[in-house]
Amino acid sequence: MNVVMLAYPRMTQLDLTGPFEVLAKVKSLSLHLVWKDTAPVVDSGGLAIVPSATFESAPQADILFVPGGPGQLTLMEDEETLEFLRRQAAGAQYVTSVCTGSLVLAAAGLLTGYRATSHWMSLDQLAHFGVEPVSERVVWDRNRVTGAGVTSGIDFGLQLVAGLFGDDEAQRVQLGMEYDPQPPFDSGSPKTATPERVAAAREASKAFQAERDEVAKRAAARLAKRMVH
Repeated sequence: MNVVMLAYPRMTQLDLTGPFEVLAKVKSLSLHLVWKDTAPVVDSGGLAIVPSATFESAPQADILFVPGGPGQLTLMEDEETLEFLRRQAAGAQYVTSVCTGSLVLAAAGLLTGYRATSHWMSLDQLAHFGVEPVSERVVWDRNRVTGAGVTSGIDFGLQLVAGLFGDDEAQRVQLGMEYDPQPPFDSGSPKTATPERVAAAREASKAFQAERDEVAKRAAARLAKRMVH
């Protein structure tokens, strides 16, 4: 099975590399990092990742995957990327994402009428596209599988492996990775962090989230016009 994973400038690399680490341990999966060209793409933290295929050379995906990150704002208005995702999704068995990658899928019209999740700060923006936002770690709706914020990528990957190949295979991968999370603080979710910390996080990201919301609204308006025509 071909796993086509979008790799783009200013993505959050862990959105991509978490699932990649899980899926790469399954021998029957062939992973492809895809972008417009094969020059290194630099993530939001400065890590360079080299795509292995272009939009033109990528194989047909059995599993299509989109990570999130600040660069997702640009992708929601990038028709070349959105068309690539639509073409790939048409023949894919599964259409998937982690974090705000779901907003890119939504901008392409690939989540309309589905339940999906995203990073908690951006979750409500899915509703602009006719998507039902769900505050869960991993959300399955038919052949759409979406993960929440950055670190959910490993959970997403393991659930996807379990769904495709069974619990035994997923547990084999989990043990091999020693995925035994014991976070030092219980502050990784707005459900468990203090109200003061959540409020501070929202305030720190307020301007960026406002920009993301405006881009999402514009992308949703273009999608609505496209669907009418």
